Amino acid sequence: MKPKTTVLSTTILSDNWGKLNKVKYEHTLYNGTVQVQEREVYNRGNGATILLYNKEKQTVILTRQFRLPTWFNGNDTGMMIEACAGLLDENDPEECIRRETEEETGYTLTEVKRVMEVYMSPGSVTEMLYFFVATYSDDMKTGDGGGLEKEQENIEVLELKFNDALKMMANGEIKDAKTIMLLQYAALNGIFKQQ
Repeated sequence: MKPKTTVLSTTILSDNWGKLNKVKYEHTLYNGTVQVQEREVYNRGNGATILLYNKEKQTVILTRQFRLPTWFNGNDTGMMIEACAGLLDENDPEECIRRETEEETGYTLTEVKRVMEVYMSPGSVTEMLYFFVATYSDDMKTGDGGGLEKEQENIEVLELKFNDALKMMANGEIKDAKTIMLLQYAALNGIFKQQ
């Protein structure tokens, strides 16, 4: 028997930046057993993220910005080093990541490569994150980056040696899941191997 899920009721707990719902549902298991459960589901939309890399310089572009939830959870400064990312809004993932890259880092990309799609926290968040990689060069820098003032973004652009970024991941300076996944993707796929 194929599992089946039926929503019995939905209560909106918050509808601000995203929508937090309390959902009561009936779920039929493979063996036919029916369970009634309640869970909170946070829907903030889907997003996209990208690792910019330069083979010649052996570098990657990352960002640093304040993240309030990490501060609440013990990060003394709340500052996080991350790969460029953003919410899709109404855009497709590639269009979104090109726009976010320009806004956050100041680089205008020529080609991007989609490498995976990931549910980042499937126990409570609906978000699907689309992962990309792209090469960059100094002549692709068309702006300052730093994010949009109207979105109250204050983003620092970091150009790091790839090996330094891996060390920062290993020693805990980089704790962001999407960034770790992209750095590991680059390492596993030999992006920085000399040709």
